[in-house]
Amino acid sequence: MASTLKIGEVSIKKGERKTIQLAVSHLYDGTDLSIPVEVIRGKDDGPTLFVSAAIHGDEINGIEIIGRILKSKLLKKMKGTLLAVPVVNVFGFNMLSRYLPDRRDLNRSFPGSKKGSLASRLANVFMKEIVKNSTHGIDLHTGSIHRTNLPQIRACMNDSETKRLAFDFGVPVILNSSTRDGSLREAARRKKIPMLLFEGGEALRFDEKVINIGVQGCFSVMQSIGMLTKRKKTARKEVFVSWASQWLRSPASGLFRTSKDVGAHVGEGEVLGYIKNQFGKTLCEVTS
Repeated sequence: MASTLKIGEVSIKKGERKTIQLAVSHLYDGTDLSIPVEVIRGKDDGPTLFVSAAIHGDEINGIEIIGRILKSKLLKKMKGTLLAVPVVNVFGFNMLSRYLPDRRDLNRSFPGSKKGSLASRLANVFMKEIVKNSTHGIDLHTGSIHRTNLPQIRACMNDSETKRLAFDFGVPVILNSSTRDGSLREAARRKKIPMLLFEGGEALRFDEKVINIGVQGCFSVMQSIGMLTKRKKTARKEVFVSWASQWLRSPASGLFRTSKDVGAHVGEGEVLGYIKNQFGKTLCEVTS
């Protein structure tokens, strides 16, 4: 670990903590567009972990997760470096939107380019200043608007280090998920940086259960990679590992009324809910 780390135009020495604005571009009215980053460096050598949120600007649970991590007293005894980026898609966040103003998805724009679209420039700055300086990464997400996701980790389970960290995070479900072109996970994989993607809750809604799981999961990973002192071993909660997934499509038009809670274990052919019309008449069952 170098004695001095340079992020953007700012140098951070061991034991220092600084807030940085990474310049990206200018909006059409001349307003600066920059990515806020909190850099915390321990006094002792160790890994460099980035924790990012709001790559999709309306996914706000991760912002609160990072905020609580940054307030923790545990960081006073931290080894290595934490790069906390609570809002990557600053424009989408200000507009309460998943996307950039041109409807581009930032998580399909990595690794980006210096002279490309706004999404491409955001991705380029994030890769150059954050990912390039990291040894590990955690990217925090939620479901899209009006859709709640059970807390889960998405990771490439064929990579041994990523697999280990996925289990150490401590979520109910781990989904083996191949990377997609243009995604941050794919860009990090190409840099040989183990990275987890956490999903939980829905867009534009704070979910206390999801936030707590996210905070504890990030701390667990920090312990696992040696940034924080490991706590006494406790019995690991049962984790369901899904090696494949698919969407269930409705066989009829109408209103879906679920008969199962999110996270419930179900068997093949079990009734998940019913499609009803606006008069309450059941049109069909939806089964697993």
